[in-house]
Amino acid sequence: MSTDSFPQRLPTLHRLGVPDPSNVSSSEVATEWLNAFSVAITQSDTAAVVDLFLEDGFWKDVIALTWDFRTFEGRKDIKKLLDARLVATGLNELRLIQSEPLNEPVLQKVYHDLVWLRFCFGFTTKHGKGTAVAYLVPLPDSKWKAYTLLTCLNSLTDFPQKLGPLRNWETDHGSWEEKRRQETEFSNNDPTVIVIGAGHSGLETAAGLKYIGVPTLVIDKKPRVGDSWRDRYKALCLHTTIWHSQTPYLNFPPTWPVYTPAAKLADWLEAYASFLELDVWTASTITKTSWNDSTKTWSVEVDRGSKGTRILTVKHLVFATGFGGRPNVPDIPGKASFKGSAVHSSEFKSAADHIGKKAIVVGCCNSAHDIAQDFCIHGVDITMYQRSSTFVISQESLAKMLGVVYNEDVPTELADTYQTSLPWAVVRRLHQRMVPMVAETTDKAILDGLAKVGFKTNLGIHGAGLMSLFLERGGGYYVDTGASKSIIDGNIKIKNGSAIESFTENGLRFADGTELQADIIVFATGYGDPRDFMREVCGDEVASKITRVWGLDEEGQSAGVLKYCGHDGLWFANGGFALIRFHNLHLAMQIKAIEEGILNKADIVI
Repeated sequence: MSTDSFPQRLPTLHRLGVPDPSNVSSSEVATEWLNAFSVAITQSDTAAVVDLFLEDGFWKDVIALTWDFRTFEGRKDIKKLLDARLVATGLNELRLIQSEPLNEPVLQKVYHDLVWLRFCFGFTTKHGKGTAVAYLVPLPDSKWKAYTLLTCLNSLTDFPQKLGPLRNWETDHGSWEEKRRQETEFSNNDPTVIVIGAGHSGLETAAGLKYIGVPTLVIDKKPRVGDSWRDRYKALCLHTTIWHSQTPYLNFPPTWPVYTPAAKLADWLEAYASFLELDVWTASTITKTSWNDSTKTWSVEVDRGSKGTRILTVKHLVFATGFGGRPNVPDIPGKASFKGSAVHSSEFKSAADHIGKKAIVVGCCNSAHDIAQDFCIHGVDITMYQRSSTFVISQESLAKMLGVVYNEDVPTELADTYQTSLPWAVVRRLHQRMVPMVAETTDKAILDGLAKVGFKTNLGIHGAGLMSLFLERGGGYYVDTGASKSIIDGNIKIKNGSAIESFTENGLRFADGTELQADIIVFATGYGDPRDFMREVCGDEVASKITRVWGLDEEGQSAGVLKYCGHDGLWFANGGFALIRFHNLHLAMQIKAIEEGILNKADIVI
């Protein structure tokens, strides 16, 4: 494990001073702890509650007690949470969940020296229902205490999602098409929310809002829903499995491939928007906005091209425009002298257009590898320029890691709950063990082979692998789908160790005096700040209030995604499939609670 400044330690058997507790009854232990917890909660005895936790235990909350995404570490901070919010929240009706094998109490041997007992329980609050996941560890006196607890709100009591038995029961004899036209056009009213971006994040966010009763319009500048995926490079395919990449409300069919091609995903999203009756304006651009702080509303001017201009008054803007902002392209001297083509990866389509030529890909993460492999497959002379080391994990290893919860047998909602249940401080420590083990076993041959040809790798931030890079940077890794072998075999050449100095007529010159020739140079160099698009739409004054969007705060929670970001009526819904699938509802519930007068952020002080 790499050295770092984080104080957290895992509750190993040695640290706790106990033997392996493999012969206990998981159900009895869970019931005894939950009974004591329930009594203390009912009596509002916060001291008794925190006594059921380890001194360095955690309480992670997803809008159940705090209307926020928070993590409280240590008994002192957990008590602050409870003193401030227990009575106000009305936490009640705690009941053990063990309806099926997948959610019943279970003793988990995470590592040879790390064992905990996981169980789920339901609860109610003044405004909703939720699920909790507790992780207990044994102590020398044969008692068990909580190492970490998640409380997650699943629904609002007075405003449930219109699903299942609550769906529309009315018969329709010919009015549906006109009704949908009027709904989509917002002929008789303005939406409450505008979601900007009709990719998976925007559509899933809109679905969560629609089915909790919040009128929502999705706006996208592209001609068709799904074009944000359809217009990417042709070789793009998801690197995570179908179980990790499912869409909410409408699952992929059982015939769907494990790894989804981008073009296929684009068509799915177009159908998704249609089947879920989401209201989307494509080929539309927001040209002007203004915020009225007195009425807490936005005035939004939308250019719909041939359909004219509409001015809408809405309460909330949600930016679902992807991880980053504008494409990052390094400012390299001499570009005007280059006779070839230089494009960002967002503009690149296919290596089939460059057969018989020489290519350079600048960058060495997912997109860079995909594009380099595309060149390689098409017989193009390809060199990848590596600016800094890269975390590399095989697709098989990632699938195995995710497959602990994301698989054919575990329902997606339960998998998401388990995946969310541990605080980042704990996940980081677990991954600091797991990542080196994978590197020294399953992926050793790949990593050794890359090292031999000079490709530089790392183990992620503080040795915590892909998750640390994804959550904190939104990139910096490659999930190997075949390009690593091409690099090892010499079919994709590597250049690193020297900075790019300038373009030349025929390629790139480096500080070490060498030159690489190319007919096309692809800059797979990532994207800018997620606030870029918001700044263009909302202006500098609004943007100045948003200090950070992507990344983690001091509690290990999202800095500004799916939660209050620093400005009323402004939200960001950026993230991968699993993140947005699970938390789109939590964003929807926050907005619904504000609209119904349930949530006033000023009232919540911890």
